[in-house]
This record gives sequence, structure tokens and C-alpha cells, in this order.
Amino acid sequence: MNDQKQEDLKPRRFAPLHSSTAPLQVNKSTPPLKGVVFDVDGTLCEPQNYMFSEMRSALEIPKSVDILDHIHSLPEKEQQIAQEKIQAIERRAMLVQKPQAGLLELMEYLTERGVRKGICTRNFDTPVNHLLTNFMPSQLFDPIITRAFRPPKPDPAGILHIAKNWALDDGGNSLIMVGDSIDDMTAGYRAGAATVLLVNEQNAHLARHEHTDLCITRLDELVSILEEGFVGQVDRSEKNPETKQMATEALQDF
Repeated sequence: MNDQKQEDLKPRRFAPLHSSTAPLQVNKSTPPLKGVVFDVDGTLCEPQNYMFSEMRSALEIPKSVDILDHIHSLPEKEQQIAQEKIQAIERRAMLVQKPQAGLLELMEYLTERGVRKGICTRNFDTPVNHLLTNFMPSQLFDPIITRAFRPPKPDPAGILHIAKNWALDDGGNSLIMVGDSIDDMTAGYRAGAATVLLVNEQNAHLARHEHTDLCITRLDELVSILEEGFVGQVDRSEKNPETKQMATEALQDF
């Protein structure tokens, strides 16, 4: 196995954000964190998974069919009608959005430490703006990648677009993607970013997925992790049972 392959299999690391924290030094294996990209539904706000069954019912498609893939496969005029159907469901759901536990604590910490924040979501812009206006009016997220950007997650294009916007020359390698779905984990992994799963009862199986680097149960758990230096608990292979056990420990509350 060559050196690059061995490096890829190591747990992801970032240097501590607190300059006086010494356990990890900034070097090739512990680079500085340049930004964090967030999903929206189920990540910045509590999950509203009932929307997906309502959307599939409105579009008359089974659970096995991806909603956006289906819409994009339709003739152009039918695409607009389908988009309006699912947007109506999202507009109703946004009126009962609830912020995730630890949301403001994490965002204020990232702002204090000068860490850029971006959004990459499969939602359309209205629910995203509603969330930001009502729960984080003073927080800057830029750029914000919504459903209008194609291709959507799990394609890494949205995250790579954010990295390019931030003038990063290493793709997503200096970023963390925080989300709650396999689309988030896979998009982040394929972009080269470290991935953090906000774990819940529905997505707990993803803690053991090869695309998941670390698990948290509430957003502000990331504060101490980033302060002391990010170290992924799951390596980039399927061959390390110890790191999988570490990921499983994050699920003890469920």
C-alpha cells in the first residue's frame, strides 16, 4: 500500500481552534480547519421526516425513488408542477421548525473563532431563509447552496462549489460537513471533507458507515471537539473495528 493510500485510511484530523491547546500541532496530518458546511433539515433544525412521505405521495412515487431525481427526470413543464407540490409541503413544515439543541452555542463559537459557515441543502430557499431569520438572524452563512444548485447531494458538487467560493485550493479537504443523512455523509466524503453525523434514532445506523468520521448527539458537542482538535472516530476503511466501536459509543443515549 502506498503512502497516499495509508494516509487516506487514517482518521481525519484538524488542528485545535484554541491557540493555547497543545496536544495537536498544525502540520500535514493536522491541518487548520477552514470552514464548516451544514445541512438544514434534521441538522440546523429538528427533523421533519414526515415531509418526505407526503412529497412521495404528492408525486405518486415509491420510497425507493429519490424525490429530486424523479423531478429532474420529468419534462420541463411537469418539473415546475412537481416542484410546486413539494414546495407547498415544505412551506407548511417551515412554520413549525424547531432549532436543534446547541444551535446558537455552536454558531456563536464558530463566529468567535473566525471559522466560515456555509449551507448545502436539498431544500429550496424559502424554508432556509425562514430558519435563519427566526433562529440565527445575526449569523452569516455564505454561500448558501439550495435545491436550485445542481447536481444536489449526494453529489459533492455543492460542497466543492463552497470550497471554490472560499478560494480553497484543496477541494473540501479543509472542511467539515455536518449533516444527518447518508446524502450529507456521502457528499462530504466524496468532496474530501471530514463528516460529522448529528445522530438520532432514525439515522443511528449511519454511525458505522464508512463515510461517517464522527458522531454527535447535539450541535454544541462540536465546540469542545473543535477547541481541542478534531479527530475522526471512524477511519476511511471498513477494516478497523476499534474505530467503529468508538462511533457506536456515540449512540448510547438512544
